[in-house]
Amino acid sequence: MNKPLELILKQVFSSSLDATESRKAIRTQIRSARRNISASEQSRFAEQASHSMLAELIQLKAKHVALYLTNDGELGTQRLIEMLWQRGVKVYLPRLHPFSKGNLLFLAYTSSTPLVQNALKIWEPKLDITQLILLHQLDVVVTPLVAFDLAGNRMGMGGGFYDRSLANWSLIGKPYPIGFAHDCQQVATLPCEHWDVPLPMLVTPTRVLKFDPKL
Repeated sequence: MNKPLELILKQVFSSSLDATESRKAIRTQIRSARRNISASEQSRFAEQASHSMLAELIQLKAKHVALYLTNDGELGTQRLIEMLWQRGVKVYLPRLHPFSKGNLLFLAYTSSTPLVQNALKIWEPKLDITQLILLHQLDVVVTPLVAFDLAGNRMGMGGGFYDRSLANWSLIGKPYPIGFAHDCQQVATLPCEHWDVPLPMLVTPTRVLKFDPKL
């Protein structure tokens, strides 16, 4: 016997609500866990993870790498940025697109790049189109995240900025996304949506996780 339409809609809505609440709970839990990491541990973890990430970027022969500035207890990126500068690798940072809501631009970042705080209270490069790089010109995007699982699924802050930026990467192979996170950000299973872009690789202070069978 076919289920009444009203019952089907109720079940779909309930399932969607459960997933939304689950994602919210995971974000709250993981953000709290990483904020509680001490400053000394943050420094040590960033050093360890940066060396591992650098080794992977060298293997990938990456010359144009997008990173992000650490915020809200995220695994520190400054050490990695300095390592890349020392090797002559071009570093880029995201900034909110001024005209296309929900999208990112990537601009070159050096020690003299002026920064401004955006609407999300995150520091980003001041808009200068001469420093702009197109997505397909980036070799690697090191992505921030709130949580991940061992299937390579990534949960961001909920804005979908990186999912939009990386939606087509697998079609042309660029820019290659690599997650960068604390070990405490791993969860058993993430509730995923069809727009979520899984990661082929993720680096933590203790592990390099490769989810792409070709790696």
